[in-house]
Amino acid sequence: MTKPLCIGFIPLVDAAALIVAVDKGFAAAEGLDVTLVREVSWSNVRDKLNIGLFDAAHLLAPVAIASSLGLGHVRVPIVAPFNLGLNGNAITVSPALHAAIMAEIDGDRFDPMATARALARVVAKRRKNGADALTFGMTFPFSTHNYQLRFWMAAGGVDPDEDVRLVVLPPPYMVDSLANGHVDAFCVGAPWNSVAVDLGVGHILHFVSDILVCAAEKVLAVRQNWSERNADILAALIRAASRASEFIEQPQNRTEAARILAQPERIGVDADVIQRTLDGRLKISPDGTMRESSRYLLVGREGAARPDPVQAAWLYAQMARWGQASISPEALKTAKAVFRPDLYDAALGREGRVADTSDAVGAFAGPAFDANDIAGHLAAFDISRRKS
Repeated sequence: MTKPLCIGFIPLVDAAALIVAVDKGFAAAEGLDVTLVREVSWSNVRDKLNIGLFDAAHLLAPVAIASSLGLGHVRVPIVAPFNLGLNGNAITVSPALHAAIMAEIDGDRFDPMATARALARVVAKRRKNGADALTFGMTFPFSTHNYQLRFWMAAGGVDPDEDVRLVVLPPPYMVDSLANGHVDAFCVGAPWNSVAVDLGVGHILHFVSDILVCAAEKVLAVRQNWSERNADILAALIRAASRASEFIEQPQNRTEAARILAQPERIGVDADVIQRTLDGRLKISPDGTMRESSRYLLVGREGAARPDPVQAAWLYAQMARWGQASISPEALKTAKAVFRPDLYDAALGREGRVADTSDAVGAFAGPAFDANDIAGHLAAFDISRRKS
């Protein structure tokens, strides 16, 4: 007898493991009858997961933490026993902003410190000339996109709350917003950066792996009480997602995986765009300039699928840096407990590893991250909104 499950997702390439698990039959092989529901906004996914309309969800990693801490909404404890993706985001800018940054840059255009300082000079000139503040789109207040934009800008001296405007847009609406001039830039996951480039309305300025070597992005999320009542079902879902991630990471399977993901009811963009994403080979400018990175998006390789509480601690630190959360030992403990490598290891029959609190993030600026000293780490940054 199969177990029916309803799982929500946003049309992004880092939903690949869930989509492939269902459409290749890996979930059915585990005795699961999964219905995937495509959503537009992260608030929809969060709310439907929280009230039980979804059994599980493709979810922004910070949303799982915020929900467990009761930040920005009702408190619903969430657990994340499987990482659906590491990295995968990019910062895309309009042709006009790209030209302005390149005119001011001093150094390598792929160096995020060089572009952040160039952005600071662009912002200063616009202010002097009385121009409107630049507007950057991101997907949610509790999102990696928000924190990655802020981290990059602030490193170059741009205050993300004073010098520019940050606005929330659902991922599928980013490209039209850039094309229509509603935003000057955005940070979003694949494939929407590539879609903007292919349409000639944007340049990919940075892969997120330029800013953070390793960044937890999306997770397979379930309510904590659901996980406790349905331990066997959750283990089966983890195994199906793991099998799918291993399938996707085999180069000979990428064409088939991209075709599956391209279906209109899944991501709904050209399969070639998706395959370029999976291969880490992206067109970054409308003139056809290509860039390759083995770290653009990690679905399963290099242990990417195993949740790392250090990543959860880094995300909580960003919430604290930007005034969304207070710093406390209890909150840090709660945040780290959202990421559940123990459930991952048990489902796959693997021995657990000793917890490692070393810097697993690799940010391009600032001190190495210490997951046990959030306050000390944040004290090194001049621009922040830390609560006293």
